[in-house]
Amino acid sequence: MRPNLIPDLDLAEHLFNMLRLRTSDGVGITREAYGPGERVAHAIVAAEAEALGLDVEADAAGNLLMTMPGTSATARRVVIGSHLDSVPRGGNYDGAAGVLAGIAALSGLRRGGFRPSHDITVIAIRAEEGGAWFPTSFPGSRAALGTLPPAALETKRLDTGRTLAEHMAEEGFFPDRVRAGESLLRPADIAAYLELHIEQGPVLDAEEIPIGIVTGIPGSRRLRAGRVLGEYNHSGATPRRYRRDAAIALAELATRLDDRWAELEAAGHSLVCTFCVLATAPEAGFTKIPGEARFQLDVRGVDPASVDAIFATLHELVPQIEARRGVRFDLGAELVAPATPMALEVREGLKRAASALGVPYREMASGGGHDAVAFAQAGVPAGMLFVRNQNGSHNPNETLRWEDFATATTVLTRWALDMAK
Repeated sequence: MRPNLIPDLDLAEHLFNMLRLRTSDGVGITREAYGPGERVAHAIVAAEAEALGLDVEADAAGNLLMTMPGTSATARRVVIGSHLDSVPRGGNYDGAAGVLAGIAALSGLRRGGFRPSHDITVIAIRAEEGGAWFPTSFPGSRAALGTLPPAALETKRLDTGRTLAEHMAEEGFFPDRVRAGESLLRPADIAAYLELHIEQGPVLDAEEIPIGIVTGIPGSRRLRAGRVLGEYNHSGATPRRYRRDAAIALAELATRLDDRWAELEAAGHSLVCTFCVLATAPEAGFTKIPGEARFQLDVRGVDPASVDAIFATLHELVPQIEARRGVRFDLGAELVAPATPMALEVREGLKRAASALGVPYREMASGGGHDAVAFAQAGVPAGMLFVRNQNGSHNPNETLRWEDFATATTVLTRWALDMAK
């Protein structure tokens, strides 16, 4: 890389500070999808992109595209991006790091007098945090690509009860055009998509490696509305043999699935198994045997066989526990998402960029889902670059070392430069 073609890290630091200042909720960061926080974040980024002289436009769903035009009118564009929404009381880096790294890269290339052959577009994507706001996967990125199912527009935001279409229109965008599949990004016109993101887990930090090159994004099988139905009874007057305790039955299921996870991991499987919710029903009280318990189960892995093995054990255990404890399980609807491998050519390009810069890296699967899934499933060669971070993610204490962000952004810039020569 020529010495003057380095990312504008001062600009990235300024933008991080602006986002923190303008979207702080007093505890952490809240940037509601299709709400005030996300709106402010997009305005901050759009103003800076315009000041840099980039071509700035928003699509029908409000995704923000910031483009450095290339010299070729026919070359497919390179897209770099991530999201700007956050979970409630989250951190300042999840999502935003990928957008600001892209802007820092373009600012550095422009400042160095480089003109790419391809258009290079940085995209700030709407509403990635589906679990926090809208219970649908990647509505912003799928809308950007013209692949959002019309039914997704009718999903209701969890805190307001109003639809995605209603929130989209309230923010000044055009759900009818999204419903018709209108898009500014045709998948066939994209050479590659790259998403820089904080790792969200402890692996890179524990292994003292600054960046990770993502091999794939896990598939999942999920139960969002599981229940165990037993019988309420007096906690002091009911002997053990007469109890139909829903909470104990659920606890047994959880511990035995955890044991199975340990067995699979010892045999070389890579997966995670999480009971995100383990709770008695609101009717439970201090002197009651719980007659109902509720749970949510999230099992993820890049290899579907690993995820399926957990669910096979689940279906073996349920009738055993029902018979032994006199309860009934209602697992509810199951949600299934396929695993998504990252494109080999993007991964190899990132490895070449890191090696050329002398940056150590680890190849690793992602733990969470990301907008890269929507691009890959639309047929776009997609990749992800993880940045080592501390204190996890989706919490106010989320952080990263600035030198790690600088390293990752420099690798991203080198990759973009190699793609757009």
